Amino acid sequence: MRWLLKAADAVRDRGRRRRWPRDLAMGRRAEDMAQRFLQKRGMVIVARNYQAAFGGADLDLVGWDDGRLAFVEVKARSSADAEPPERAVDAEKQRLLERAARDFAGQAGVEWSQVRFDVVSVVMGERPEIEWFARAFGTRQTHDGH
Repeated sequence: MRWLLKAADAVRDRGRRRRWPRDLAMGRRAEDMAQRFLQKRGMVIVARNYQAAFGGADLDLVGWDDGRLAFVEVKARSSADAEPPERAVDAEKQRLLERAARDFAGQAGVEWSQVRFDVVSVVMGERPEIEWFARAFGTRQTHDGH
């Protein structure tokens, strides 16, 4: 079964690379890999590429893990020679992700105290390297507790 999933990923990736800019195609392939990686570790993915009503950042992956709703940002690089992918999730990106997550959590009826933010770093190559940073950054409370 595993070989079948890999074959399907390869076919999907080839099609994307023909139609999309290189970085976008690589990012989607990294999301495919991250999703499988997280699912193998028990996360139940409930949404992918969620776009909040206000626009801005999208949520790459959303899943339940260990009783919490995890908002997962996937970052990829083509090689280990570049800056580590997870460093691209700076304060501005975190702010945008939190805003999108609040939209998702509100629509899903999930208490803010039950969410977390993770980052999955993917370095492409002959044997891609995947690293999961659970609770990569914190959540903030607003004056009304949300």
